[in-house]
This record gives sequence, C-alpha cells and structure tokens, in this order.
Amino acid sequence: MSHANARLTVRGRLLAVERVAAGHKPADVASQLGCSRATVYKWLRRHREEGLAGLVDRPSRPHRCPHRTPAAIEARILARRRAHRRGADWIAGELGMCASTVGRVIRRHAMPLLRDLDTLTGAPVRRGPMSALRYERGRPGELVHIDVKKLGRIPDGGGDAAPAAPAARPCARRSARRPRSWRARPGRRKHPRPYRRLP
Repeated sequence: MSHANARLTVRGRLLAVERVAAGHKPADVASQLGCSRATVYKWLRRHREEGLAGLVDRPSRPHRCPHRTPAAIEARILARRRAHRRGADWIAGELGMCASTVGRVIRRHAMPLLRDLDTLTGAPVRRGPMSALRYERGRPGELVHIDVKKLGRIPDGGGDAAPAAPAARPCARRSARRPRSWRARPGRRKHPRPYRRLP
C-alpha cells in the first residue's frame, strides 16, 4: 500500500513502466498519469535495477541515527522502570538524564502506563467497571456488534397498529370572539399615536 502523499500506486508505477516500454515518451506518460517526468524516470530506473520489487514503497526510516540513545542506557532505563515502577522524571533524576529522553525510550518500547499497572505485582491490568466485559478479537471485523433499541411497546408475538387520535374540537370561545372596535372601523390605524400634536 502506498503512503498518503504518493502520486502513483504500485499499479500506476507498473503502468508507467509498461507504457514507456511500449514506445510512449516519458513526458506523455507523465502527463497521462498526472505526475512529473522525474517521477517516471525514477520508477523506470528502479524497475531496471530491482525489477518489480523496486516499485514497492521503501521505508522512510533513516539507515542510521547517530544521536539515538545507546542500547545499554535504554536497557538501564527499562530495568529501572520495571523494578521501581516510577515515572520518567524520577528515572531521569536517578540516571542523570533528561526526562523527555527517558519518556521517549519508554514509549518506543511500548511499556504500559503506570495507571494501567497493578500496584502490588506490577502486572498490566485494566481498571474500571467495563474492564470485565470487553469484545477483543484478533483481527478487525471478526465480531460484529449491533445495538438494538426498542422504541415502541410491542407485546410478545406482535400487535396491531395504535388507534388514531381523535380530531381536535375547535375552541368555541375563540370562534365566537368578536373583533375589537378599532379593527371594525374602516381606515382606523392598528396602533394609534400615543400623543396628540399641539397646534
């Protein structure tokens, strides 16, 4: 599977190689596939050197990292973590290191958080009322969970439709109400002026 920013998938790269091998110009192939000529030449070179394996994405991880914490120091950090079950600040103070470096080493080795460990044995446990009933499967889609909510009060075995509500009766008082006097007079303003202009 190609990474998110790749212009061509493995199938698209193979298609570019096949079209160039069929006699098309690399510039035309790049225009057809929506990439640059340099990209087409790159996949041509990798296919010529490595074959079909050269069209697969390469890892972005560097070949060497000279500033990474040595393995011996990482082993000491992990040993202190397992023995004392303390945080990165305490371990950094004991070893004379930076707390961020210790925390990075702990996350790199996927060690559980202190809140997920048993305070007596140090074994990873789950806390909370829902920890006993969890649906965990080895692969996605192995178990399908459907929640069903009963919206109506349907008796066992089914039931008939609910009877229609009776039609609402018009209010006699509202229908018998007469209009106000200022509404009955033609040409009368709905909102008369609150004051009278002096001559």
